[in-house]
Formats: sequence, structure tokens, C-alpha cells
Amino acid sequence: MTLQIIHTHECASQPWRNGGGQTREMLVWPPKGDWQLRISRADIAADGPFSAFPGVQRWFAVLQGAGVALALPVPQILRAGDVPLEFDGAAAPDCSLLDGPTQDLNLMARQGRGCMQIVIAGQPWQRTLAMHGLYTACAGILTDGTREVQISAHTLLWDETPDTAPWTFTPDTCAETTHIAPAYWLGFTPHTSDGATP
Repeated sequence: MTLQIIHTHECASQPWRNGGGQTREMLVWPPKGDWQLRISRADIAADGPFSAFPGVQRWFAVLQGAGVALALPVPQILRAGDVPLEFDGAAAPDCSLLDGPTQDLNLMARQGRGCMQIVIAGQPWQRTLAMHGLYTACAGILTDGTREVQISAHTLLWDETPDTAPWTFTPDTCAETTHIAPAYWLGFTPHTSDGATP
């Protein structure tokens, strides 16, 4: 593993254009020029529309709070612990809070293939995309079979090396005492110069 470790509290908070929340951008790739991948954590404090991202595929998961209702063509209600929702970033749905503010995880992929999955504690995750990551809602231990890394809560680990050894995350007692998902697997494969996804 060759890991970037990004602590969410060290990422600058940026207000939304509509004033309904704050976003902490944890990772963009490539780091210069137009991004193809963006991973962020949002704090939604009020009802309002999402920003439109044409040409972008989005994944969205509620980390904390009662949840949200999204006015997509097929309306969606998402609560902490639910499977992440994938949708077209151009949709820009209205978002209604179910019962107070929420904290949410976002992955956006442009010109490539992404994924976001809930971690099943102790179960190996076979990495199949070119880049891989883990976002922790609870502290715990990540291992690839040869190395263990102790990780604090609300941390993004990101690996751009081609190693495909399975990752396993074992959370601490946080996951046993709350209804939240302990962590999320993240992945991305960019398009090649000829437009194909390797």
C-alpha cells in the first residue's frame, strides 16, 4: 500500500452557493486542471437544491443525521447506513432534510468509472478499479494481508498504485453501538486518452 491519508477536519470548509450547507473537498484527481474524480464530505443544514454537474456520475451516502429526501425522477429517501445512491449529476435534485442537519459523503466521477460501497466489517474487498480508497466513519484497522494501518474516524485513505491485494477494514466498537455504516470503499478508473476505460 502507498497511501495518501487525508483527515477531513484538515480540509477547508467551503460554503455552498445556495447557502444550504458546507463542503470539505478531500480529494480531486488529477490535482491540476479539470478534475475527473472528486471526493468530498458535505454538511447539509437546510433544504435546497443540489448543484448541477452535467457529465458527472454521483454517489451519495448519509453519514450522520436522520437523512434526506431527494426529488429525483424516482424520489429517494436516504438515511445513515443505507446503501450509497448513484445518480446523474446533471439532475441537481431538491434535497429535503428529514429531521435536522446531516453529514454526507460524495463521490463524483467524470470521464471514468467510479464506485462507492459500504464496508462489511472484517470482509475482504477485492479491488478491481485503478485507484482505491476508504472513508472511515469509525476508527479501525485497515489491512492488505501484509500491513496493518490504524485509522481514526473521518479519514480518507487513497491508493493510486496498481496493487490489487484485497483490503479488509475492522472497525472499533463505534459500529456496534450506532446504526451508521462503519466505513465506505471508494474506487475510480479514469478513461484512457482514446476514450476507453481500462
